[in-house]
Amino acid sequence: MFGGIIFLILGLSTIAFGIYTRKNPTFGWRMNEGWKVKGDSEPSVSYIDSIKFTGIIAISVGALMIIFGILMLL
Repeated sequence: MFGGIIFLILGLSTIAFGIYTRKNPTFGWRMNEGWKVKGDSEPSVSYIDSIKFTGIIAISVGALMIIFGILMLL
């Protein structure tokens, strides 16, 4: 029973992370790479697309974790 609750919590947090990355894909770039560049610089379109794809994958994995958590609670 405890494992099911953990899966639900992890699934919800993974979905929240995926939604955040879909809405704001350049946040991580500013934190990791933006400080290395002088002046205003933006990430490439391919970087933004790959981060948005990562968000979709995170949402999917989170949904699967929620399903497994519910099944473990039954």
